[in-house]
Amino acid sequence: MAIFTGAGVAIVTPMHSDGSVNFDKLGELIEFQIANHTDSIIITGTTGEASTLTEDEHVECIRFAVDKVAKRLPVIAGTGSNCTKTAIYLTKEAQKAGADGALVVTPYYNKATQKGLIQHFSTIARSTDLPIVLYSVQSRTGVNILPETAAALNRECDNIVAVKEASGNISQVADILQMTQGDMDVYSGNDDQIVPILSLGGKGVISVLSNICPQETHDIVAKFMDGDVEGSRDLQLKALPLVHALFCEVNPIPVKTALNLMGMEVGPLRLPMTPMEEANRQRLAQAMRDFGITVK
Repeated sequence: MAIFTGAGVAIVTPMHSDGSVNFDKLGELIEFQIANHTDSIIITGTTGEASTLTEDEHVECIRFAVDKVAKRLPVIAGTGSNCTKTAIYLTKEAQKAGADGALVVTPYYNKATQKGLIQHFSTIARSTDLPIVLYSVQSRTGVNILPETAAALNRECDNIVAVKEASGNISQVADILQMTQGDMDVYSGNDDQIVPILSLGGKGVISVLSNICPQETHDIVAKFMDGDVEGSRDLQLKALPLVHALFCEVNPIPVKTALNLMGMEVGPLRLPMTPMEEANRQRLAQAMRDFGITVK
């Protein structure tokens, strides 16, 4: 059984003006997501600026999200690291906190071989009972999880059950699904490829767009799953200009900017992320207005 089916939000980590985590605001964002039918909360991922959280902050954010959600929907904790030992620690802490799954990104900077990826992910998987979602995003980490590697991990480890596929390569997604014959769930890691991946048998999306459009992103998946492929496709195409604006600078710069433009007051980014360039900010604001979002 899938950890979730639908649109899971890769939720931002709101900050106070001094750069500390704003847990009160994080609670508000979680409630906003649940009220607007998000299907899962993915905490401390790339969009949550996990790479600049301390280990203590990282674990505290996971605990907070699990407690706030209170089993109303699944919580998946980002627990990846380029250090296998650190990833094991974070994954164990996520299990202790009561998370429903762990999202584990490919080791960044190290650029492990495919053999190294198998050893890395299988070692983490053996350390926990949590279902593991592999996260393949070569554009950020420098290494791709090949379909053969994903399939081998799925065969070797019962709790490696899914992959967040952000390679942008639809053929690779098709190969993963063919090689695993339904034993491995696939979530789109790109908001502009939700419908194409669903058409191949994907279970949904782990979404940046959901931060600002949770209902609409949920509906893209729900309509497809209910057989309204045309309605799903129309929503996907309508969202494309906004999706492109949300990625005109590196994530999560635009999405935190968008939330602030909506009056959500999620605060600043942590260095080395910097404020959005004004021209891009104006482009984003216009795309939001065109989509029907009120910009303050």
